[in-house]
Amino acid sequence: MSSRINQHRTAAQTLRTVKAAFVALSLCTLAACDQLLGVDNPASVTAQSLDDPTLLPALAAAAIQTAQCGVESFDITGGVLSGEYWSAAGLVDNHTWEWRSVGDIKNAPGSCTFSRTTSAMGFYTPLQQARFQLEDAFARLDKFTDADVPNRQLLMAQMRAYTGYTLVLLAEGMCDMTIDRGPKMTAAQVLAIADDRFTDAITRATALNNSSLLNMARVGRARTRLDLKKLPEAAADAALVPANFVYNVEFTDGGDARRENRIYNMTIRNDYESVPPAYQNLTVNGVAGSVPDPRVKVKDAGRNGNDGITRMWQQQKFIAQAGATPIPLASWNEAQLIYAEAVGGQQGFDAINKVRTANGVPVLTGPAPTGQAFTDLVLEERRRQLYSEGQRYADMLRYNLPFQSGVNRKGQVYSNLTCVPLPNVEVLNNPNFGS
Repeated sequence: MSSRINQHRTAAQTLRTVKAAFVALSLCTLAACDQLLGVDNPASVTAQSLDDPTLLPALAAAAIQTAQCGVESFDITGGVLSGEYWSAAGLVDNHTWEWRSVGDIKNAPGSCTFSRTTSAMGFYTPLQQARFQLEDAFARLDKFTDADVPNRQLLMAQMRAYTGYTLVLLAEGMCDMTIDRGPKMTAAQVLAIADDRFTDAITRATALNNSSLLNMARVGRARTRLDLKKLPEAAADAALVPANFVYNVEFTDGGDARRENRIYNMTIRNDYESVPPAYQNLTVNGVAGSVPDPRVKVKDAGRNGNDGITRMWQQQKFIAQAGATPIPLASWNEAQLIYAEAVGGQQGFDAINKVRTANGVPVLTGPAPTGQAFTDLVLEERRRQLYSEGQRYADMLRYNLPFQSGVNRKGQVYSNLTCVPLPNVEVLNNPNFGS
């Protein structure tokens, strides 16, 4: 038993050391680093030592862990920006995201070094660090053979698929983008790279006969192509995803907040985010009249949040395993709704009803709406089915839907910010942008 414990400790220590070095290296994507090793490295691991093939599985695991942090950061931050959540916290770095304070948001690129009692809103740094780590790990894996690194082909496929997701989320949420201190990029340019990464992941996952990773990448590419308005291609990918498929971002509930579900921590443990009226008491029409919509379960906690003003309504979607509750990254539900939006008409209407049936929601009766009415229907289905999964924010930007405006319950005036501007740390240290 002691031998096994020591093995686990050694593996965990290796992962922590590699991740510390990897984060230090990835800081160069967000600050002026004239040399790769110009960043103070707390783990004293050189870039060259990371080319040791025995370290590469841990390197890849660290990159995936950062990507998972980026995904949940996008989900909760996008949820506040889009009005899926209201800030009930007294923390300055939290409520400024609800009323979309431009200056504060530019100074808050996000972080994965948070605790259960901090907010650390923002998604730019976590996603950019993850993208860098994933691409770097892929390049290092590419130098070796399958004999050198166990599961090398699987690791390379994972790096490609997760890279695709980091790029999609950045393209969807940012006003402008840049990669590795490069020039300004449009969303379409970033999405084109994401498409390439997903395509490579699909090829590799197919060769490995890994259906889980294959369908994760298919959903990601379908999402990318929907963003690019390549509707036939998006529909083709989405149609291949099998029923009941879901690929989750996984967490553990062991006291390390960086490995816990932040949505759970911020909505249940800490009373930082409350579900606003637009998502309370939603119903659908069934045979017995209106019934509660099971896709958006919320509960009145019977108290105000930490700000002493906002009534706490708690999401009930991510509570089954407390801080270890997984968050969907890709699913059949999403794929079918992508398909519905891409094809429209009766086929799209039928896809919506398939998702409704699978989730215990009464089906809609025909005929299928057309034009704007169908678009409105799809967006409402997505708003409910994909609640708190980082989708609503992207939908609002894609369709230029109105954001919260006026004065909120705290007397704060909503700004006209919608997409997230590049943070000051990027602009000030990137030679392609003015000071």
